[in-house]
Amino acid sequence: MNTRTALPAALLLTAALLLTAVGGCGPADAADASDKAPAKSGAVRTLTLAAYTTPREVYGREIIPAFQKMWKEKTGQAVRFEESYLGSGAQARAIVGGFEADVAALSLEPDLQKLVEAGLVKPEWNRGTYGGMVSRSIVVLGVRPGNPKGIRDWDDLRKPGVNILTPSPKTSGGAMWNVAALHGAVARGHAGGGAQPEAVLGEVLRNVSIMDKGARESMLTFESGVGDVAITYENETLVARQAGKPMDYVIPRSTILIENPVAVVDTYADKHGNRDVAEAFVAFLTTPEVQRMYARYGLRAVDEKVAAETAAQYPAVQDLFTIRDLGGWPALTSSLFAAGGSFDRAQASAGAAAR
Repeated sequence: MNTRTALPAALLLTAALLLTAVGGCGPADAADASDKAPAKSGAVRTLTLAAYTTPREVYGREIIPAFQKMWKEKTGQAVRFEESYLGSGAQARAIVGGFEADVAALSLEPDLQKLVEAGLVKPEWNRGTYGGMVSRSIVVLGVRPGNPKGIRDWDDLRKPGVNILTPSPKTSGGAMWNVAALHGAVARGHAGGGAQPEAVLGEVLRNVSIMDKGARESMLTFESGVGDVAITYENETLVARQAGKPMDYVIPRSTILIENPVAVVDTYADKHGNRDVAEAFVAFLTTPEVQRMYARYGLRAVDEKVAAETAAQYPAVQDLFTIRDLGGWPALTSSLFAAGGSFDRAQASAGAAAR
């Protein structure tokens, strides 16, 4: 198995190098806002967004331009965005390591919790209407056009000769969702034929050829022609289709509801004098206007009215469960993803079986 993961010491540098500026001025025009009060009308503000990889298109093409327009009309100020996209776990570690993002948009709650534990985000970040979540998706199985391998459900991934791609849970929140989806489907009796989740996970990992750093990298590898199946976010396959990539996807009869958090990185937003614009941006993400933008890029809305409006564009799921049905993130992280936990043991058994 080829595991493509970033070296921890390089995460901060990687996050900085991946910054993309969006706005009305270049880097040399943005003044250092450290320790300053919010700027007056007519000023140019600079907001740094650190996000996981998969929603890059919707942020860059729709959400950020819409917010810039709204903020300009409301305050007279232009907002210049600097964007960084990494696997969710890698992004969280970069922020903890000193990457000064004003807003963190991550794949899953445990990565946001790392920022809380580091004293960068206030513990009450998730006390809003949607618990700090701004979008949803589900774990699906991306397949080649026409589904030549006949993939229908999780158990098909255990068969010999199936080449699977999934990112590494050491760096990718999407990978953690993928593993949690398989684990939950087996635990709920919808896969595995009575085997234990760890044993089934080991059989699937035996067929994984490449583990990229993030969900987007994994999909790009799949789009390049590698692999028969990509375990991924539903929205990744839909965005690929929008870009003209030939791809089908299969929804397992039992899969997990992905919930994506966003929060102001309080320490850095305050340091940069950006609390007002950062809080406004986070609040903007749950407005009906932006919830519809997420839906146009394959993400499922947290706003119930928008979810009802857009329900027809998503296939039904027979058994859709949440992380809470599996005992919640703290319990699952401890048993499944901790060093020496179920994932590590399954990966070791897969490697041993391959030798």
